[in-house]
Amino acid sequence: MILVEHLHKSIGKTSILNDVSLHINEGEVVGLLGPNGVGKSTLMKVLTGLWKAEGRVEVCGVDVLACPDDVHRHIGYLPEQNPLYQDMYVREYLQFIARMRSDSSSVEELIRLVGLTPEADKRIRELSKGYKQRVGLAAAMTGNPEVLILDEPTTGLDPNQLEDIRALIRELGKSHTVILSTHILQEVKAICSRVIILDHGQIHMDKPLAEIPDLETAFKQATQ
Repeated sequence: MILVEHLHKSIGKTSILNDVSLHINEGEVVGLLGPNGVGKSTLMKVLTGLWKAEGRVEVCGVDVLACPDDVHRHIGYLPEQNPLYQDMYVREYLQFIARMRSDSSSVEELIRLVGLTPEADKRIRELSKGYKQRVGLAAAMTGNPEVLILDEPTTGLDPNQLEDIRALIRELGKSHTVILSTHILQEVKAICSRVIILDHGQIHMDKPLAEIPDLETAFKQATQ
């Protein structure tokens, strides 16, 4: 499903990712953990074809580094800064995104799935941050991609919104391969089946969550 081998990424003279290799199987929900600034978002941008790098990256059989445009139909991406058109209506915005991905048939189902039915005829700027995140998730799911890549999807949410979005991601994990970037350990415990910890541009741990008896201790040891 996702194969990364000997991935290197530098910006100027600064090395961001250094010899990163991983393999993610279909149906896994993977928590990508690490302190701020260690390369989590960079890795996601490389996987989505947005940034070039050196090494080997395949998603759903597509060579991402050679053919970045071809991978877009396989991936739904929610970046940390949710890029919404604030003056558009929710339904209008999702229809716009769906047309861009040649999939205008699924919008009403996505609105229902992410719990946006009561908000569908509101302008996006009128929504709470929690509902804006739902719009971003729905946009990422247009085109029915096999892989969802979510970068800090719960940042800034209140406790009720937080639990709602976590529950939604858990549900999405039943039918998609999900990579979830976060620095919140509780989030990984609540959502993920596998943990990858990055620090200083390298993978310091890659294990099923069930094999980690104490995630807090493991995180501290991996990021010292």
